[in-house]
Amino acid sequence: MKKINLITVIVLLFLSSIISSCEAIAGIFSAGMGFGIFIVIAITVLIVFFVIKAGKNKT
Repeated sequence: MKKINLITVIVLLFLSSIISSCEAIAGIFSAGMGFGIFIVIAITVLIVFFVIKAGKNKT
């Protein structure tokens, strides 16, 4: 009986470490996605700004 309990504890510890690792990685990717969206919006705003500024210089 003790051997089964030890194996069960080891398996449960292993599974809990895997689950927490997946949550950490999901958090990192979520933050990365937010940062990527921010960068895309910032670049779009800069392009629009330069296009408008170049358009004003022609007239």
